[in-house]
Amino acid sequence: MATVVTMAACTASRPAPPPPSVGTRVSLAVPESIRNAPLIDSHGHRTNLAAWSGKIVVLTDFLTLCQEICPLTSANYRQLVGAVGAAGLTDDVEFVELTVDPKRDTAQRLRAYQRLVGQRRNWALLTASPTTISRLWKHFGVFFQTAPVTSSAARDWWTHRPLTYDVDHSDAVIFLDQKGKERFLINAAPNAKSHVPPAVLRKMLNAEGRRNLDHPDATAWTVPQALGVIGWLAGRKIPAR
Repeated sequence: MATVVTMAACTASRPAPPPPSVGTRVSLAVPESIRNAPLIDSHGHRTNLAAWSGKIVVLTDFLTLCQEICPLTSANYRQLVGAVGAAGLTDDVEFVELTVDPKRDTAQRLRAYQRLVGQRRNWALLTASPTTISRLWKHFGVFFQTAPVTSSAARDWWTHRPLTYDVDHSDAVIFLDQKGKERFLINAAPNAKSHVPPAVLRKMLNAEGRRNLDHPDATAWTVPQALGVIGWLAGRKIPAR
């Protein structure tokens, strides 16, 4: 008598959507006028969001002269890039920091910042004309405006000259799927306390920035939370490193 052995197929389940406590799940088409808006990378090359069609894009607003939040965002991005790379997804996910300070954030300055934070090939720093920056961030609901410098001791890390103005801005992380649709939105500051940011980024922080690092708000987003969103879009779990 023949014995029939039935083997159940073992398939990995797709990660569940991130919970509302992390951010907002959406499904919004990004207009071609926004996807094709001309952007400039740290090498002075023209690009646009459509250039990463077929990839997950993790987009955030920043400026290289920020002293309160942006260095912590960059610190979290370093961790995200490393975890995505360890999972073999470097070619599937692009991390993008797009300035809210186009007058000062030239390609040369972005490249200098990139050298400080550690350049990775799937981590782009971008600028554009003031008109394009305003139009693009207005579409994604990111607020920003120039503001006075609060400390006379604030200096430009690149030129070492006193800062003449600051830029107030909202903190957003926008996740675009492989088809270029906006799928998830985090409106919160980053929580970088679980890992030690590079010394060069910690040095950029002012007193408020150091408080944000040491005592992050309860709503601040973490690296594991962002990896959960990326894993949901990629269809596989991505462990934090």
